[in-house]
Amino acid sequence: MSGPLKSLMNIRRDELPFSLLMFGYFFLIITTFWILKPLKKGLFIGFYKESGGVDLFSWFLLGSQAELLAKVLNMVIAFFAVILFTWLARKFRRQQLTYIFSILIVACLVAFSFVISNPGDLTVWSFYLFGDLFNTLMVATFFAFLNDSVNASSAKRLYGLVVLGGVTGGVFGTQFVRIWIDDLTMISWLWICLLGTVLIAVISGIAGRLVPQDNLESIQQPNQNKDTGSKSNAAIEGAKLVFKSKYLLAIVGIVGFYEIISTIMDFQFTATIEHYLSTEDAISQHFATIFSITNIVALTVQLFLTSFIMTRLGLTVALLVLPCVIMLGSFSFLAFPILWVGSFLNTADNAFNYSINQSAKEALYVPTSRDEKYKAKAFIDMFVYRFSKALAVGVSLIITTLFRDFSTIRWLSFITILIVVVWIIVVRFAGNKFNDMTSDNKND
Repeated sequence: MSGPLKSLMNIRRDELPFSLLMFGYFFLIITTFWILKPLKKGLFIGFYKESGGVDLFSWFLLGSQAELLAKVLNMVIAFFAVILFTWLARKFRRQQLTYIFSILIVACLVAFSFVISNPGDLTVWSFYLFGDLFNTLMVATFFAFLNDSVNASSAKRLYGLVVLGGVTGGVFGTQFVRIWIDDLTMISWLWICLLGTVLIAVISGIAGRLVPQDNLESIQQPNQNKDTGSKSNAAIEGAKLVFKSKYLLAIVGIVGFYEIISTIMDFQFTATIEHYLSTEDAISQHFATIFSITNIVALTVQLFLTSFIMTRLGLTVALLVLPCVIMLGSFSFLAFPILWVGSFLNTADNAFNYSINQSAKEALYVPTSRDEKYKAKAFIDMFVYRFSKALAVGVSLIITTLFRDFSTIRWLSFITILIVVVWIIVVRFAGNKFNDMTSDNKND
């Protein structure tokens, strides 16, 4: 075995059990998320389609419009999630945090199982918010666990295989729901998610006992143990860490720029299909085809490129792949705004974001302090991510107002290209800073 596939499996024998467990841990999180996502979205849109919409203080909204408000509310929920995560991270680490949030998720799933069959407004909205809260808490906890268990050298070897678990979970979860959605009740789906959450807790417990000891020794470096103090305000503790560090602000930029660009590209993608295809069956079939292609490309990239690029070419190159692919797609759509070029925008975005960009972006946290791994990362992954989403919702509303005719949609690519240029500058800064911070571990 040679080349990219060899790079994927370039893991020491003593690291393999831990890597496989983290693969399974991430696989279950993403599988459960992709089960919850269509359930919460379908319940929300379907409920308000049957009831005729939402009458909010004399402001009438369709279900799709009300969902935009729900996405903004996710930012509020994320703010409180940051406080909870930061407060708990002061006392608990790795599998202990996973146990706590798993118990919370299980309790919520049990509670929803009693009311989901006959939902009202409160159930519909709370279940929608819960679906995002699951992803917010469990993914942040997973990567805090992982980043606190590896050093810079092992991260380049392990992250390709570990994140492959999430990519595989996305493929499995979407296909599993597509096949069984008509045969299982909502309560049955909730119990499947509950089982997945319990398995997550079990796997995390085993993985916590198998953290490679030499990784722990190299992580505990004197210049990386500067705690901010447990008595500061949990609501702003992570934010203070972020705004004191140019390196962490660069990560904020990487997250924020991507979310805005992704929203613009998704609008172009949807508008292209809407313009060129006329029947509901044709549109649904094309969406299914593109999403299937996107998942296959993501899996291929993670299998054959991620570890190879990260280990052979470095983290900076890995971080540059997504913005460069997006720029290529945007230039192509600017020149040829046709059906399959517009459809490629979805693949250029999601396939490379869920695979190589996810692995490289998470590796940026490895050389940071324990407080930054748990508290600053929680602020970025929960609040900054959701704030960017909310900002992107505003961008979407403006876009749909100003760009109603399809002939003008192509010009949005100019905005994307300009943002990508700034994104690349930020990526180069973050990558160079990462190399400086890990220079002592290059021979590990």
